[in-house]
Amino acid sequence: MTRQWLYAGAALLALAAAPSRADTLVVCSEASPDALNAVLSTANTSFDVSEQIADRLVEMEIGGSTVKPALATAWTISPDGLKYTFTLRPGVKFHANAAFKPTRALNADDVVFSFQRMYDKEHRYAKISGGTYLAFSAFIGSALKSVTKTDDLTVVFTLNTPLAPLLSSLSVQPFAIASAEYAAAMDKAGTPEKLDLDPIGTGPFQLVQYQKDSLIRFRAFPDFWGKDGSSAGGGQPERAAKVDQLVFSITPDPAIRFAKLRAGECQIARYPNPADMPAMRAAPGITVQESTIASMGYLSFRTDKKPFSDKRVREALSLAIDLDSLVKAVFQGTGTPAAAMVSPTLWGHNPALKPRPYDPAKAKALLAEAGFPTGFATDIWAIPVARAYMPNGRRAAEMIQADWAKIGVTAKIVTFEWGEYLRRARNNESDIGMLGGTWDYPDPAQMMGGFTCQALTNGRNIPQWCNTAYSDIVQQANLVTDPAQRTKLYQQAQQIFYDETPAMLFADAKAFVGVRNAVQGFKLHFLGGQPFGGVSLKP
Repeated sequence: MTRQWLYAGAALLALAAAPSRADTLVVCSEASPDALNAVLSTANTSFDVSEQIADRLVEMEIGGSTVKPALATAWTISPDGLKYTFTLRPGVKFHANAAFKPTRALNADDVVFSFQRMYDKEHRYAKISGGTYLAFSAFIGSALKSVTKTDDLTVVFTLNTPLAPLLSSLSVQPFAIASAEYAAAMDKAGTPEKLDLDPIGTGPFQLVQYQKDSLIRFRAFPDFWGKDGSSAGGGQPERAAKVDQLVFSITPDPAIRFAKLRAGECQIARYPNPADMPAMRAAPGITVQESTIASMGYLSFRTDKKPFSDKRVREALSLAIDLDSLVKAVFQGTGTPAAAMVSPTLWGHNPALKPRPYDPAKAKALLAEAGFPTGFATDIWAIPVARAYMPNGRRAAEMIQADWAKIGVTAKIVTFEWGEYLRRARNNESDIGMLGGTWDYPDPAQMMGGFTCQALTNGRNIPQWCNTAYSDIVQQANLVTDPAQRTKLYQQAQQIFYDETPAMLFADAKAFVGVRNAVQGFKLHFLGGQPFGGVSLKP
């Protein structure tokens, strides 16, 4: 990481530590991003950064699930579903920084570069910053054949096979359009990694400063294409920056986030501790926003390693967890025990599946049948940050540890800093570990695709589970367009996942955020990164 990102001046530190100026919106966020450029990540901490500074061809409406035009104003799909032709928005300007000043508006070359970097292993930028494109591999990598330029404002996506959720997938932050001109300039300067360490985009805010575990600062981009509703192709004034500066004050402890919110040191506090919700609702000058979300939190088992390769062991460990008590203690009214991979808030949910009952006697019998009558020792990885799908990983791990001790299984709790946790989990270093996510686009394919055999090598299939029946059904569902047929297929796949138990699901959750009454225009968004364009402060 370059010096400019390690250094933060005293004035910037003071900005995060003291009540903000009227033109500065301070958000108490929960963790440092694992990457500043979301192309390298699948985590919302990274998506939140990218959402402010970069745009995609299409996007989801804020707080909803409708695909809207963004950098593309229109598109057509060939009858066979193998060609998507996008018309680009004219006159869109990129940000500038100390190392680069753009000389042209966005064009087709930028779109081609942004995707070719991910799918062409011989591309100059393919291996920069590690060259691991998790979301691309998981969402569209197997289907995408090429992205080509027809003219300056027209690009064509050619697919190997039809992909029903392609448009929704393209709304996710890792598919933001980067500047090919910036990439070429940094490559020529011998610093190609600046494309990812100091990213620029076309979004409502421009990235100014990052200090790991402290803060991220943005400033409003005055030339944002969307601020004028009458601009060519139609603008999006609701996404334009309404404050001069935006600051993410990185505060891992939810109690401290709440304290800062009460003190006026931040105007928005994300991922509150469920135990703090009554006090937050009663606090003067503060409103709690909430939203049902499509999420999936789970405890994964390494199915390719003994003893977890035995389905009886996985089922025993699941039966030994008192899920009702865990959800009550950890989610505290913000979740209900889950059994189906797809949330009830999303189409494709399988309502026939019910959480397994707490049955330590049956669990002990299954362990004995599998050859472990006295149990065994293992580690359990506890997620270190609050997420909507897991508000308190440490508390959940402690309860699981106590439950498993009753059947002879001794579990040591392990955790790491969030970025390191993600890196190790994606490298499949955990035998038993917590992970999860919220849907970034409203299609079951996103999460369900992460458990296919094809996902074994892209860092998403944490349990390293390969069930060909499950994988074939999910792949088939990606090829058909009839919603009823797709729903039936996804429900069948969820039944297989439930029966085979590569992971135990925790809860169907709600998301909450504390907002000071001076904040106007904020809407809780549950698909991808949280936008702060359109948010203003009362004088």
